[in-house]
Amino acid sequence: MTIEDEIKGRFRNEYHKGLINLNYTNKQLGYEFLQALKKHEITEQQYNVLRILRGFRSQAPLTIGFIKERMLDKDSDVSRIVDRLFQNKMLTRCENEQDRRQKSVDITEKGLELLTSMLECEKKVDTMLSNLTLEEVTQLNCLLDKIRNK
Repeated sequence: MTIEDEIKGRFRNEYHKGLINLNYTNKQLGYEFLQALKKHEITEQQYNVLRILRGFRSQAPLTIGFIKERMLDKDSDVSRIVDRLFQNKMLTRCENEQDRRQKSVDITEKGLELLTSMLECEKKVDTMLSNLTLEEVTQLNCLLDKIRNK
């Protein structure tokens, strides 16, 4: 279905249509992902922090600044997210030995178990673009990179 049919609208030009189409598609995919996260009582930002911690375990513990640099949502309040995950025993937090103002963070077994239990959620994410070929996904990634690197 075309974007015109989806939102029953018209556009000033193809650039306007492209921007609206990109935004609409992003929100639609994001909504499906959020529904999967709700089943595990975790937010998208908390999931992102846990994935970063798991992905960089060999470099653990990590600073909050390190995590913030890798967040998808650059406006996230990482300190608050870390506090919530700490309260839920998904990660450990301690003073950084080099800089006492910094906190060092590491994922716990409970956090790892949560991510493992979310494998179905991750598989669903992998299939969100399954109606595209590998070549089309590669082209999409190149185009999105090009948009961001104006």
